Amino acid sequence: MTFAWKQAGLTYNRYLAIAARAVRRSLKDDKRLIAERRGESDLKFAKWSNGKQGEIKNLADANAAASVAKANAPAT
Repeated sequence: MTFAWKQAGLTYNRYLAIAARAVRRSLKDDKRLIAERRGESDLKFAKWSNGKQGEIKNLADANAAASVAKANAPAT
């Protein structure tokens, strides 16, 4: 028997994120605000070239910049 999240085409991590968000949204306002702050994440990355670390960037900011660049790129 397969799990429902697998049948829905989700990864386990995505399933957990959706479930956590549903639980946080169901809480009363005071508890919800505290739980939402805990649910935030801040991921950073750096590209390595020739054994040297490049500039450390915030993943969310880099994704937003890439989306804007892709939207503004001329169609081929």
